[in-house]
This record gives sequence, C-alpha cells and structure tokens, in this order.
Amino acid sequence: MTRSRDSFFIGNEWVKPASQRRFTLINASTEEVIGTAPEGVEADIDAAVAAARRALVSPEWANSTPAERAAVMERFMAAIAARGPAIAEAVSAQNGMPIALSGMLEGQFSAGVVQYYAQLAKTLGAADIRPSQMGKETLVERTPVGVVAAIVPWNFPVTLALNKIAPAMAAGCTLVIKPSPGTILDSYLLAEAALEAGVPAGVLNWVAADREVGAYLVSHPGVDKVAFTGSTGAGRAIARACGELLRPATLELGGKSAAILLPDADIGAFLQGVPMACMLNNGQACYNGTRILAPKSRYGEVVEALVQFAGALVVGDALDPGTHVGPMASAAHRDKVESYIAIGKGEAKLVAGGGRPKAASRGWFVEPTVFAEVDNGARIAQEEIFGPVLSVIAYDGEDEAVRIANDSQFGLGGSVWSADSAHAADVARKVQSGTVGVNGYMPSLGSPFGGVKASGLGREFGPEAVSAYQNVKSIYVMG
Repeated sequence: MTRSRDSFFIGNEWVKPASQRRFTLINASTEEVIGTAPEGVEADIDAAVAAARRALVSPEWANSTPAERAAVMERFMAAIAARGPAIAEAVSAQNGMPIALSGMLEGQFSAGVVQYYAQLAKTLGAADIRPSQMGKETLVERTPVGVVAAIVPWNFPVTLALNKIAPAMAAGCTLVIKPSPGTILDSYLLAEAALEAGVPAGVLNWVAADREVGAYLVSHPGVDKVAFTGSTGAGRAIARACGELLRPATLELGGKSAAILLPDADIGAFLQGVPMACMLNNGQACYNGTRILAPKSRYGEVVEALVQFAGALVVGDALDPGTHVGPMASAAHRDKVESYIAIGKGEAKLVAGGGRPKAASRGWFVEPTVFAEVDNGARIAQEEIFGPVLSVIAYDGEDEAVRIANDSQFGLGGSVWSADSAHAADVARKVQSGTVGVNGYMPSLGSPFGGVKASGLGREFGPEAVSAYQNVKSIYVMG
C-alpha cells in the first residue's frame, strides 16, 4: 500500500509545492515503493521562512507567556502520543529501524521530549535582577533567538526533529523543519499533530528538500539560527556558512565511540547492554560504541562472547516485532557499509558476519559483523561506518584504554563497564567525550547531550537546550 502526499505544511496550511519535483519513499526491508512526497525548491523555503517570520511577531505567539506556550506544547504532545503507532510504523518502513525500537523511541519517547520542555517552559520567568557595580541594578532578559532552521537526519527522524522543535518552542522561537529525503512520511504526522493541537500558524513549517536546497535554507536571510543533526562533513559546511554570517548553530554530528571493558567487567551484563550502547538502530546511531576495548587478559573471552551475540541476533523485516536488526536505510548506505567491511577484511580478522543474510532476497540488509585483532589506527576503527559493525581492540592497562578511547577525531558517546561503578565513573571522566555511560548507555532528557572535537558544537536535552534558542540582553539601570 502506497502513501503519497501532495503538499507542504506552511503557516498551518497544506500548500501546493512550487515545482513538480517529487521524492520516492522506499520500504527498506522490501525495496517496494511506499509513497511519494513533493521535493522542495528555493521558493518553497522562501514561503516557509516568511510564514515563520510572521509568526515570530504575531501577537498570538510573540506575546504568549511561557505558561501559554507550555499549554500549546502539552496539546501537541498529546496529539503526537495518539499517533505513536502510526509514527513508529512510518519510520520503520522508511529507514529499517526495528519496530520494537521505533515504537519506544520514535512513537513514545518523542512525545516525552515535548512533555519535558512543556514543563520546563513553565519555569521560564521574568528577567534576572543582578546587582550593578556602576549603577542601581542590571536586568538580564532572555528573548527568542528568532526563526530556526531545523535540519533533521533519517536515522531518528521524529525524536531528532522534536529535540529541536520542543526547546525552540519553549523559548518562543518559530521553525522551518527540513526532513531527510529518505524519511518524509513521518513529518506529515507531526504536522497533523501540530494542526490538531492548535499550534499557532507559522510556528512550525515542514519542507522536505535535498542538500542543495537545505544549504539555501541554512544561508537564508530570514533565518536566525541553525540546528542540525547529521554527518561531520555536512556539519562543517554548515559551520562555515554560519561562521560567515555570524549565525549561531547547534551541530550534533558523527561519532566513533569506545566501550571500555575494565578487567572486572561482567561480560553477560555488557552483552545485555550492547543493543542500546553499541548497535542501536542497526548500528545507525551516532553515539554507538562500535570500538570495543577489551583487556588483553580477557580478549579472547570478549571476542567469543561478541561472536555468539552477533550470531544470535534476528535479522529481518523492520516491521516484524521479533526483529533485532533491520536493513540499512538505503541501498547507497548499504553499499557504504559493505565497502567498510571489505576494507576491514584487509585490516583485521573477520570473526562474525561480513555479508548479506542468505535468507533475505530483498531489502538492504547487512549481517551483524565483528572484527577482531583491530588496531586503533585502522580505518574501521577511525572512520564512522554507521552500520552493525563492531571492532574489538585489545589494551594493556587502564591508561592505555583511555589513550585508545581518546585517539579519535570524534567525541560524542562511549561507555565504561566495571563491577565497581564508582571506579568506572572515574575512568569515564578521563574520556574526551560529551557523554559517557557507566555500565550502560542511554541519553537522559534532563541532561545535556552533544559532542566535542569533530562530533559537534552545542548541546541538546536539558535546560541547556532552551538556552541555545535564546538571546541574552543586559539592561543597565543607572538610577
């Protein structure tokens, strides 16, 4: 059954696109066409930015109190939650995310993101009053940064969109959201939820487009801030454009995180954590700990455990509730992952997987793959593969483990595993990364998430995310 769309959501209206160009959406598990949607051009971006600018100064939004914005967001949250199963199904069909995972993260957690920021919005108050050394006092006010260009990837299209939408709404901003060409159908469900919730016209606008039109959005004179999640290469291009324009940007980019198993780690507990910490979403998650650092004293044991683990995973249709690992999101991405596996065969020892499942005649599947005897300087250990491929690296002593973990251009996620969680936390403090898990890994809504080095700039989640969508003004009261 195909599902096609014919309009963009701009200014709370379904607007006819400015061109006849269209995207075709493919089921990643079956390679069947499941829908089409219009492809935006520059004129569509112009219309969306204009609607967002009108909403930014409209009395209904510009004069709203934090409590009033929170009420709008709570209705939006409820409308998203009601569409949870449909959202999960749309995401899994398009990008191959196992339905059990998309139901949890895209269908439920995404609504929780909006709920969290709705509650946080209620705490946003009047200006801070601070003492002044040269006058009476200083009023420190926080105002919306303005119109936000939110550019969203295909791997977690709903949650990563709402990671930008929710804090920006709480701050009083308006947005133009550009979903990835590979995952568009879910954005229409969010737009329908916004319309049902009574989000004021122009606060949220969706236009799907390719990279070239996305670059036009980034540099648009009507945009005040860019929020982007995606590859480090694309992030660098956005950073260059925003630097020239002196335009703020939040960039959540790639990763090549390390999972450090200390000598006393419980291997069984580690294996239970691997699906979320190291191989989430078929390996298509930016913070996955795909470098497994094992002590030399237990190296063989760790490798064998991971081989058995990989072999036990159920690879299949993303819409099957029993599937552990679904397909890659596109044929091109499968080709990229397979090219890295070919490189790895010349750099290390392939001990599990490495091919396509024999039972899968259709779909963009790659077997869960494990490489042993990996040197941290190998390409498969240094470059982001973004697939179900793990590299097991031996170390001798904690200092070497930390050195290897930090020997990377990236710094987004990671984990440390030990029977002594306090000691593991001490080791985690030495890892150069924006986030690190202890005996597991799962981002927390109330705590900042983001990377260092080539993994990005700025933070999402927590109160820090709202600050990223605000300008700060000091009013010096002299008498």
